[in-house]
Amino acid sequence: MTKPPSKTGQKIEQAFEKALDPFASALKRATRTPGAATEAVEPPAAGKPGLKISPLAVPFPTIPPIGGVEIATARAGFYKHERDDLVVFRFARGTSCAGVFTRHKIGSAPVDWCKKHLAGADGGKDVRALVVNAGCANAFTGKAGADAARRTASEVAKRFGCRQRDVMLASTGVIGVVLDDKKIAARLQEVEQGLDADAWAKAGAGIMTTDTFPKGSYAEAEIEGYKVRIAGIAKGSGMIAPDMATMLAFIVTDADIHPNVLQALLGLHVRTTFNSVTVDGDTSTNDTALLFATGTSGAPRIGRVGDRRLKSFSAALDKVMLDLAHQLVRDGEGATKFVKVTVDGAASPASARKLAKSIADSPLVKTAIAGEDANWGRVVMAVGKTEEPVDRDRLAIRFGAHQAAIDGAPSPTYDEAKMSAYMKKSEIDITVDVGSGRASATVWTCDLTKGYIEINGDYRS
Repeated sequence: MTKPPSKTGQKIEQAFEKALDPFASALKRATRTPGAATEAVEPPAAGKPGLKISPLAVPFPTIPPIGGVEIATARAGFYKHERDDLVVFRFARGTSCAGVFTRHKIGSAPVDWCKKHLAGADGGKDVRALVVNAGCANAFTGKAGADAARRTASEVAKRFGCRQRDVMLASTGVIGVVLDDKKIAARLQEVEQGLDADAWAKAGAGIMTTDTFPKGSYAEAEIEGYKVRIAGIAKGSGMIAPDMATMLAFIVTDADIHPNVLQALLGLHVRTTFNSVTVDGDTSTNDTALLFATGTSGAPRIGRVGDRRLKSFSAALDKVMLDLAHQLVRDGEGATKFVKVTVDGAASPASARKLAKSIADSPLVKTAIAGEDANWGRVVMAVGKTEEPVDRDRLAIRFGAHQAAIDGAPSPTYDEAKMSAYMKKSEIDITVDVGSGRASATVWTCDLTKGYIEINGDYRS
C-alpha cells in the first residue's frame, strides 16, 4: 500500500511503469547489488540474546557516507538487555521522502503518522528526521499510542528545528504496548551529539528484534554524468509476508528527486522485491518502507515521472531493495534453506504470483525442504488448492535442474539419489509450470524448522 490512494498517485505510478517498461523485466531479474562492497563489518550480537546467527547470513556491506544524512543510535531501554534500540536519522533541508505501508487492518501509530503527513499538502517535500525504535511496536494502542507518537515527533522537531510533520516515525516489537516516549526524549541530547555520517552498520543493528544479523545494501548509479549513491537498511525475521514492503526498510539517496517521482519508483519496485518474499505468511501491523532523497549529489533535479535520466538510478534502487528483501528471507526465524519459487505458464501475472506464494507459504512444503525431502506431491497440493487456472495434464515440477514431474505425471527420468543430494544444498530452486498461459512470477522463502517454534514460543520473554 502506498500513501493513501489517490487517482493522481495511481496515474503517476502507471505512467512511470509504462515509461520504464523496456527495462522493467531486466530489473526483476536482479538479485544482488553489483559493485557493493563485500568487506564484512564486525557483526554485533543478535537482536535478542541466545539467538544463533543464521547459517544463511551475509556480511554487512561497507556503506560510505551519503551526503545530507547523519545517523545516531542509543539505548532507550525498550529491551531489558544491553543494546541500542533507538535509531535517529537527520536529513538536510529540502530532503524528499516517499513511503509504502502495511495494508494490515490494524496499522500502528507510527504507520498512521507517516501516512497522514506524507499524504498532506506538500507531503514529503522537506522531511528532516526519521526516528526508529525497536522493542515496542506501538500498535493496537489507541489514542494513547497516537499521542506518544505525536510527542516523539514534537520533541525531535524541537531538537532539530523543524515541524512535527517533517519527522517520520517507525516502531517494531511487541504489539499492544504503548510507546514510552519519555525514554526516547531522554536520549535526544545524546543522539544529537552522536550524529555521524558513517553509522550505517550501527543503525542496521539498532533496529533488529529477532534478527540475527544486520541487513544493509549499497549501490551507485548515474544521472546525467553525476554519480549518485543509494544505501539502505532493513529489519525482519518473522511475521514476514509483506503486503506492501517489509517490516521496516529505510533507503537514502543523495539524488535530487521530487517526492511524486520517488513514490512512483518505490511503488514500481516494491512488487517484485519486498512484496515477493515470505517467511511465515504473516503480515505485520508495522510494515514500513521509506525512501529519502537528500539532493546533495549535484545531479540535476528529476521532477517528471518517466524521465529517461532515471534509468540507471531505477535499476540500482531495484537491486538495493531486492538485496534487502533477500536478506530478510536469509534471516527467517530458524531458517536453514534459502528457497526460490518460480511459477511459469500461468494465466496471468496475478495468478502466477498467487500460485508461487501458495507454494512458498505452505508449511508442508517448507517442512519438507527443512527435512531435505523433495516431496513434490506437496507442491502439487499447494498449486491445486489455490483454485487458479491449472492444466493438470501439462503440470511440470523441477527442483533445480532435476525434473520431478512432467505432463501431469512423475518424470520418467526421476532420480531419487540425485534429488536427495540436491536437497542438501543451502539454496533451493523450485520451478513449476502450470500450463495455462504465459505469465510467470518469482517468490523467495525459507524452510520451516523447530527453530521457528522455539523463537516465537519465547518471543516476549
